[in-house]
Amino acid sequence: MREGMRGWLNRMTVAFGATFLQLVVFVYFTQGFRSFVWTAVSYQLKDILKLSPSASQFVVSVSFFPWSIKPLYGILSDCIPISGRRRKPYLIIASVLSFLPWLVLGLLSVVRNSPMWLTVFLCLQNIGSAMADVVTDAMIAEAVRLERAAYAGDLQSLSWFAMAIGGVLGSLLGGIALLNLRISSIFLLFSILPIMQLLSCYSVDEAYAGRKDKAPVEGSTLDSIENVQSVEGDVFSNGRTSLPNLSSSSNFGIHKAQQRKGKGKRTAADTEFIDENHPTLRLQWFLSLKSALRTLSSAFKRPVILRPMAWFFFSHAAVPNFSTAMFYYQTEVLHLDASFLGTARVVGWCGLMLGTFMYNRHLKRMKLRIILLWAHIGLSLLILFDIALVSRAHTKFGISDRYMVLIGSALSDAVNQFKMMPFLIISGRLCPPGIEGTLFALFMSINNLGSTLGSFLGASLASILNISPPKFENLLLGIILQLIATLIPITFLFLIPQDATGSST
Repeated sequence: MREGMRGWLNRMTVAFGATFLQLVVFVYFTQGFRSFVWTAVSYQLKDILKLSPSASQFVVSVSFFPWSIKPLYGILSDCIPISGRRRKPYLIIASVLSFLPWLVLGLLSVVRNSPMWLTVFLCLQNIGSAMADVVTDAMIAEAVRLERAAYAGDLQSLSWFAMAIGGVLGSLLGGIALLNLRISSIFLLFSILPIMQLLSCYSVDEAYAGRKDKAPVEGSTLDSIENVQSVEGDVFSNGRTSLPNLSSSSNFGIHKAQQRKGKGKRTAADTEFIDENHPTLRLQWFLSLKSALRTLSSAFKRPVILRPMAWFFFSHAAVPNFSTAMFYYQTEVLHLDASFLGTARVVGWCGLMLGTFMYNRHLKRMKLRIILLWAHIGLSLLILFDIALVSRAHTKFGISDRYMVLIGSALSDAVNQFKMMPFLIISGRLCPPGIEGTLFALFMSINNLGSTLGSFLGASLASILNISPPKFENLLLGIILQLIATLIPITFLFLIPQDATGSST
């Protein structure tokens, strides 16, 4: 098995280059490891700033809003090169924004202890993380093409594996760190990872954009909408349609075997560029940006895209999120410590991986409406765990609070994955070439915006119901309302195409 893993890594290294794989692993591992520092943020809001659950959730919701505007980062990266490159400069900017706020928050207590400034710097940090996520996704889409298309699943598996490992370690170590370190020290420690990510950016090579023989023209991006039209009839027909070919003006094939044989050497023609201040190139950027926006608008007018995306958005926005109120209840009433809550999140990550495995093994051939129907029924049943926890009904059967939290965390993350996997697969299949980074980011932003609005809804209900330590009497009512809201999206499943399946083939 060890030899098989070593051989797989060697093949991946030959295909993509060690520096590119290292960058992908750093970016996704850091994304998963963010649970290490955000656990500290939760305790900063609760114990140091003494915010109510609704105010704390409001701060977190605002801080994560940058994940809802991911298309902006994709459009900038796709259409406006910096110093002749489309990806690397944006990834460097993203890495700086990912670590600099944590340094400031770790070093300056006046910033860390101000709700307004804390929110501002958390927003900046999430801009960096979201931008890095978008740019890396685009780089992966560009790298997996032509003779390397056979490695598409391998590269995605590597990304998910790195993020899962980061999530498990971050959740486990985050709780332990809170028991032994100051919150400021945790902020400073976490900044090391995005700094290492920044250093990895400089070792990645990228071909220049804006060559005289490669200049984009208006309409080239609009042509890609034909790919959406061509797959409309087949994209939901039992998963027979594969992803369209991806095109890009960037090349991330780093130190491939062919390059070592002399086939990948840069020629004089490749290094001939139009100056970035040249009016022609600025006009081309404007036309490219205009074309991308028109393509997005045209794509979203098509029912094959609009209807399912509307359902996924509504299914998140209509359900109030009481996660922060439950966090306060678990720590203030149940007296669960940070180490145990970190362990619960580790169990949640294991549930997520289990859900992914079960989906790929048993569910991906099922009709998408059936998958989403049972996913929401399952989520509503799991809310009963929270109802039992708050009402103390479980104590009559001798079940401890810790077991209730662990079981609920694992099962909820597993069931949520049954809903997330088909969303990712459909989103990937509907992305036309040329603006794959932008359109996929737009799909993810719809999902993220729905979750953000659900979080705002939960914060508003917590404030209306006056859920705040030591008054948790109305928390049970809030969770019952959440249970009812979880069932509402089921009535709108007609927005999902009837023949759609969850197949990834």
